[in-house]
Amino acid sequence: MHHSIHHYLPLLRHKESTNFFLIAGPCVVESRDLLFTVAETVLEIADKLKIPYIFKSSYRKANRSSKDSFSGIGDIKALEYLQEVREYFKIPVVTDIHTEPEAALAANYVDVLQIPAFLCRQTTLLEAAAATGKVVNIKKGQFMGPEAMKFAVDKVMNHNESASVWLTERGTTFGYQDLIVDMRSIPAMKEIGVPVILDVTHSLQQPNQSTGITGGRPKMISTIASAGIAAGADGLFIETHPNPSIAKSDGANMLALDRMEDLLIRLSKIRQAIL
Repeated sequence: MHHSIHHYLPLLRHKESTNFFLIAGPCVVESRDLLFTVAETVLEIADKLKIPYIFKSSYRKANRSSKDSFSGIGDIKALEYLQEVREYFKIPVVTDIHTEPEAALAANYVDVLQIPAFLCRQTTLLEAAAATGKVVNIKKGQFMGPEAMKFAVDKVMNHNESASVWLTERGTTFGYQDLIVDMRSIPAMKEIGVPVILDVTHSLQQPNQSTGITGGRPKMISTIASAGIAAGADGLFIETHPNPSIAKSDGANMLALDRMEDLLIRLSKIRQAIL
């Protein structure tokens, strides 16, 4: 299988590094300024620590619990901002897609297409992503066992045998209003033969709150991320924002941007210890 993260992402820096790779950025594209602020700050830290960095932001959020939740500034405008980040900083970019037409659209602007957890079994969506030739990052459904993600990978590979697929752990439903991260998922999904990422911030969500707005516990970010690196995750996914309390989406879960450096230093040390 062709799953080296490097081969498919010519813009990726620090290809020779033994560190984990990082997918990070604000949950949703709120403004051009926000994207540039986050990308510049994280890239500077990533360069110091030799962390291969992929910028992340969703150009639209389709899966909001409440119709009052912010869902985007307009698809093309948001995608163009993502492309500007890609070209200005010369780093790869990832965004989520929710429908088949979105796969073809987003592929014009970004390097990696991400399949949201609640859509990880949608065969036609996986095939549409595969057809673009972009890297496909599939988030494990909150309702899925890690071994079953092999079938999602197969759907992409059967449609495009030269595709590159990643899998992302983001917690498993625990009761109605919580998620739990089973670290056994990381080695279990690595056995499928693909890079495995831990989505630290979404793993800490507390979904289905009575307000209709998802809550979370940012203090646990360091705990979950440290465990994930120790368990052998190839990459980490962290949503971050300069001021999470005013973020338009997922503020309760994002890491404050000024806490990113200390966290990544700590995680890099854990990574070195297990190599």
